[in-house]
Amino acid sequence: MSTGSQPLDAERRADFLARAEDLRPELHRYCARLMGSVIEGEDVVQDTLARAVVALQESGEPAALRAWLFRIAHNRAMDLLRGRAFRDSEPIEAASAIADPNPEPMETLMQREAIKTAVSRFTELPTVQRSIVILKDVLDEPLADIARLLDVSVDSVKAHLARGRARLREINARIPSPTADRTHSNDVSRYVTLFNQHDWDGLRALLADDVKLQQSSHAVRSGSKDVGGFFGKYAKIDGIRLAPAWLEGREVIAVFEHKDTPSPAYFMWLKWRDGRIVFIRDYRYDRYVMRDAELKI
Repeated sequence: MSTGSQPLDAERRADFLARAEDLRPELHRYCARLMGSVIEGEDVVQDTLARAVVALQESGEPAALRAWLFRIAHNRAMDLLRGRAFRDSEPIEAASAIADPNPEPMETLMQREAIKTAVSRFTELPTVQRSIVILKDVLDEPLADIARLLDVSVDSVKAHLARGRARLREINARIPSPTADRTHSNDVSRYVTLFNQHDWDGLRALLADDVKLQQSSHAVRSGSKDVGGFFGKYAKIDGIRLAPAWLEGREVIAVFEHKDTPSPAYFMWLKWRDGRIVFIRDYRYDRYVMRDAELKI
């Protein structure tokens, strides 16, 4: 039943976001591989939920929430990829004559191959193959559901899956190029030092007047006064420490929740302007992003 264009009331919005929360890890696994980036994948997930809330106002909630959200996420990711000038190397139906994918136990081997593949390497597949391989071998979606999502035939899904799997094996067989050593910027090093010293006033002094803070689905905070409260919450957490890190060519900050924890729980990403912080993206509430993150510390 349509709800018209009336604004979504707070209770319905909160209820929808609570149910959608369970789907966020799966949405992220799909979007991260489509985009070739765990950071950009989470941006797509955030945008998907925002677009879904707007759609709920106009047409109401669909019966199949999961399929609906995946379609919104897929379409948004495709828009962004087209904006990057990514292009498929073949038409959607071009592989229709290829034989069906191999049955079990090869099916299981292909799924393991896809799961172990680095997120960034999926971008070496044409977007249609990429989408189908992710949906089938990472998320284990039924072929019929994949066909409905992409508006293609099941035979086409099977054909692209076979070709995508073959390409993925070739990609994984290549020896990756060695990662160049990176030095950390003075800005990030200073931030980490002040944080680990619990110098919250020193950190607030680094905030630009127009700084913004983004945390999961929470409303974006703006301005140094409002964002300054961010450090007050961390001041109440014992044992937390930071370390400079790199992720997808970006300088980020790894967050360790306990002094003796060997692996970070999540990370932060900051933007700077003339030595002042203009943006903080804190992934404390989006920890599933770490599942596929290749963090270099």
